[in-house]
Amino acid sequence: MTLSEFDSFRPAERARRRRQDGKPGLRRRDNGDGSREVPMVPEPEFTSYYGRPVVKPAPWGDDVALYLFLGGVAAGSALLGLGGQLTGRPILRRNARLGALAAVSAGAVALVKDLGRPERFLHMLRTFKVTSPMSVGSWILSAFSAGAGVAAVAEIDRMSGNRLPLGPLRRVLQAVEGPAGVEAAVFAGPLAAYTAVLLGDTATPTWNAAHEELPFVFVSSACLASAGLAMVTTPARETGPARKLAVLGVVGDVLAMKIMERRMDPVAAEPLHQGKAGTMLKWSERLAVAGGLGTVLGGRNRVAAAASGVALLAASALTRFGIFEAGLASAKDPRYTIEPQKARLAARRAAGVTGDAITTAS
Repeated sequence: MTLSEFDSFRPAERARRRRQDGKPGLRRRDNGDGSREVPMVPEPEFTSYYGRPVVKPAPWGDDVALYLFLGGVAAGSALLGLGGQLTGRPILRRNARLGALAAVSAGAVALVKDLGRPERFLHMLRTFKVTSPMSVGSWILSAFSAGAGVAAVAEIDRMSGNRLPLGPLRRVLQAVEGPAGVEAAVFAGPLAAYTAVLLGDTATPTWNAAHEELPFVFVSSACLASAGLAMVTTPARETGPARKLAVLGVVGDVLAMKIMERRMDPVAAEPLHQGKAGTMLKWSERLAVAGGLGTVLGGRNRVAAAASGVALLAASALTRFGIFEAGLASAKDPRYTIEPQKARLAARRAAGVTGDAITTAS
């Protein structure tokens, strides 16, 4: 007999009992109603084909994980830029605006690199589909980049002593600088959150199980990253808004992660605590707490503020990369798809939900 290469994955067959006449498949049992033979059919089990993955892992590499992190840095920096603009902190405003432009530009490069060709991103702007997180996110990224770019160019022109070759456009730039900073801050929240919605909208078990709380985790992580960057680049006398944002980010990040893990299916949450992803997320929490304590206790000291800022930046990056790795790991093991499905099915049956497209009366 010619065997397929997939036969190596076939589980060993159970030994079957045989009747006295040598024919398998039936056993004799007195049922009390005159019937004595019943089929030896095993109870149905949920499993995957030869133990292979049930869902296809997302075709994303580290470039997408980097984009997730840089998008958070850019979003939070735009908020801090507006804070510096409204509170009369010119150095914080300048550094935050430049940080937002640098982060969103580097993130766009990482995104285009993952897409393969720049025109693929432009194709996503041909339509606007409310039900598609990727379509909505493309427009959010474009709108944010426009405001952040205008505000940052105004800062660069000011730093150069108004030497950029803008000509009559300089007056226009100076007039729209303030509104552009506000516009970027308006789209900062959606930019920080939409990537979490994008992950949760996939069939990847861990991401999908966390879809309700993941946006809160990503927004808090964005606060950590942007506050940390501001504390590294800005004198302590102007980092008051950044320190407050850092404390809020630490509290939000730790609480949101704990709540997310508690509400997830226990099996789907396992990849968050195992392997490479588990190590990243464990250190993320430690660095977030350390950075938060350093911000509260020594944030007015330049060296302590910079060290705390580095810890917060690292914590944010590890959060994004850890969640990204956990999702990819969960897609490779069919257990993380099948067992939560069995648990949901049992819960629906226990609640009396039967006869629909998901459950049937047992």
